[in-house]
Amino acid sequence: MIRKCLFPAAGYGTRFLPATKAMPKEMLPVLTKPLIQYGVEEAMEAGCEVMAVITGRGKRAITDHFDISYELEHQIKDTSKEKMLDGIRNIIKNCTFTYTRQNEMKGLGDAIYKGNVLVGFENPFAVVLADDLCVNPDGDGVLKQMVDLYAKYKCCIVATMEVPDEDVHKYGIIEGNEIEDGVFMVSNMIEKPDVGEAPTNQAVIGRYILTPDIFDMIKKTKPGKNGELQITDALCDQAKKGMVIAYKFKGKRFDCGSVDGFVEATNYFYNLEQEAK
Repeated sequence: MIRKCLFPAAGYGTRFLPATKAMPKEMLPVLTKPLIQYGVEEAMEAGCEVMAVITGRGKRAITDHFDISYELEHQIKDTSKEKMLDGIRNIIKNCTFTYTRQNEMKGLGDAIYKGNVLVGFENPFAVVLADDLCVNPDGDGVLKQMVDLYAKYKCCIVATMEVPDEDVHKYGIIEGNEIEDGVFMVSNMIEKPDVGEAPTNQAVIGRYILTPDIFDMIKKTKPGKNGELQITDALCDQAKKGMVIAYKFKGKRFDCGSVDGFVEATNYFYNLEQEAK
């Protein structure tokens, strides 16, 4: 049902300078895999076959990663290291990757709008922000949970989580009525509100399922917070028509756009690996 997943990956990653001066933040490794590969694997689990990536200047490493490196393949052929490429080989074999550039950083809404040439105007599609690393060791991945929910509600879906009141200014915050356990019909969304303005502490994280009419909504949306085109503002207009669901996902999310979250994710996956040995 959802076959395409959009990965906005044009940002500069300034919180990780100087490491991201010449390397995309999406290629920062958590153990032995870059962030964006975790996102692609989550999208594959959810049934996506086409990975549409919004890139920018200095992002060539992403396209190279999801391609065959003949020199490397030759060097490690028939060695013990060859099995380390099994995961990426499986991705390359089973997925199609498409790319376009966001020439100016005008916000997530603009990045998603640029993706219309890759995902088209006819079918719903998923969006994954690679620096939000999500895991659910007890069941389906977050995007798979959302795809299953889309089959029921057939409308835009945003993944949410509760955050401390002092952190609401960092996120898009939703307001709505709970229609089933962990599922909310959204009535309002506010991008990065002050604590006193936030209607709830339910924050949107980097997982979306969007219907193709979102492109018309984005086109009509004016620049908002920080002068950027915010996807939250476009979704807010849809929410007022009763067309947006918020889903309090099952699992854990690491904010790998921050140093603290990146270190937390690294420790988490390292401990999992050690327990598996």
